[in-house]
Amino acid sequence: MAFPRLAGMILHPTSLPGGQGIGDLGDAAYAFVDFLEKAGIGIWQVLPLGPTSGADSPYQSLSSFAGNPLLISLERLTAERLVDPADLESAPENADRVDFAAVAAYKDRLLHKAMESFEDGCSSVQFAKDFERFAEEEREWLDDFALFAAAKTFFNGQPWFEWKDIDLRLHRPEASRKYAKLLAGDVRREKFLQFLFFRQWRELRSYAAARNIRFLGDVPIYCAHDSADVWAAPENFQLDENGGAELMAGVPPDYFAATGQLWGNPLYNWKALEETGYSWWLSRIDATLSLVDMLRIDHFRGFEAFWAVPKGETTAINGKWIKGPGQKFFDALKKKLGDNLPILAEDLGVITPGVDKLRLDNGLPGMKVLHFAFGVGAEAYLPHTYEPNCVCYVATHDNDTTRGWYDADSGDYAHMSKEVIEFERDRARRYLGRDGSSMPWDLMRLALGSVADTAVLLMQDVLNLPNSARMNRPGLGEGQWGWRLTSEQLADASWGGIRDMVELYGRLPVKPGKEPAEDVEAVEEFEEIGARANGDDIAVQ
Repeated sequence: MAFPRLAGMILHPTSLPGGQGIGDLGDAAYAFVDFLEKAGIGIWQVLPLGPTSGADSPYQSLSSFAGNPLLISLERLTAERLVDPADLESAPENADRVDFAAVAAYKDRLLHKAMESFEDGCSSVQFAKDFERFAEEEREWLDDFALFAAAKTFFNGQPWFEWKDIDLRLHRPEASRKYAKLLAGDVRREKFLQFLFFRQWRELRSYAAARNIRFLGDVPIYCAHDSADVWAAPENFQLDENGGAELMAGVPPDYFAATGQLWGNPLYNWKALEETGYSWWLSRIDATLSLVDMLRIDHFRGFEAFWAVPKGETTAINGKWIKGPGQKFFDALKKKLGDNLPILAEDLGVITPGVDKLRLDNGLPGMKVLHFAFGVGAEAYLPHTYEPNCVCYVATHDNDTTRGWYDADSGDYAHMSKEVIEFERDRARRYLGRDGSSMPWDLMRLALGSVADTAVLLMQDVLNLPNSARMNRPGLGEGQWGWRLTSEQLADASWGGIRDMVELYGRLPVKPGKEPAEDVEAVEEFEEIGARANGDDIAVQ
């Protein structure tokens, strides 16, 4: 499917401003939609929305189907009479970075109170009916997730493959029924939190849709080992008899990491998945598309071939490529969703002709990242080589900010020689015909002016922020994902400058069924100039 000619912006909801220690689905999210509308941005790109644990990476979620309770707006729950406004005064400091541990402890306490208020009948009758209907409609994934989350708390946060009760660890039906009864209150609470998340997310999405803004979501190709997905359906994964990963996911050494990236996720049992018609995967994508309009599949190349690292390894160096499901998977997906798949293929890294063929045979746009475009042999990322069916990024959540990238003065560039850094800087300046003093805006203009159907910007670049505002450094497990936008930055952000470029390069959103409005005065002026240039004396009326 060709994506529309639009401009997008990457900002994960946790990075929004707000007074509760973390960005959420409250007023700041609606203010950001208003900013996007004023700036002419038609796509809000978010990272995976699932519940996180461990290093707080949204790419290591406890579930592929659930939402992250940390994104629930407590302020909005005060309107539902589920939270006392006075309790909000104990929120963690509203800093420019998220302290995930402090936020989790604070929100967990107040969400417990919200559940108690709900059970005490503080909300409306309709609200209660909506919850029961949600729990019934989503039970296919919700029952397993709620039990998994409740049991994980019961076992003091241990990963499921270390739970003391081996029958529950192996997801045996009798054990599941036993713990569902034992932990009934906690299971119901987990379902209630999911209801709150989905309710608030759908309200935000409706608000954005009314302003002609679509959401581009993200599906990590792999599931976290410690997740309801792996616990509830171990047959879909390559596990040993104790639940450990026989083979671990990762990528070989690349631009981001000299020893590769060892993610540790268990690899799929693609043979078993094929026997079910890939039903679990189809349900996963269908569930994501119930929350967003389009989605990016992270590490698309894993469908053609994936890097498999034996258990026991501490880096990704000693892995090997193994063939993936290939076209058979996409045939099943198109049978369910139709030929025009609303999917963006993340085709960065080690890409082979086979990966390109799989993407092109299914009409999926790939990604072009301008930060990669100025090195030796990187011509494929330069805009003069693009075909329209692609998405051009100035940078992604895994890249530095553009200012940080161009300055290259942080430890992130210690592995690069000064000669290599200056080569890329010089080539960028010459390609742009600029002196480098406004590199973030120069690259945004380059992306928006390209033939790529969609161009996506980074909010940090709009604000010209340095390396300290970087969202993620691939390969590092701690201290990532915490950057936050402040209310002052959002208020001061130059939406007018963005809109000018978006409009100039024909990327303003168009409501479905309508053609772009024609600038009548500009057309008449153009025709008059043309008539005069041809020596005509025809007056344009």
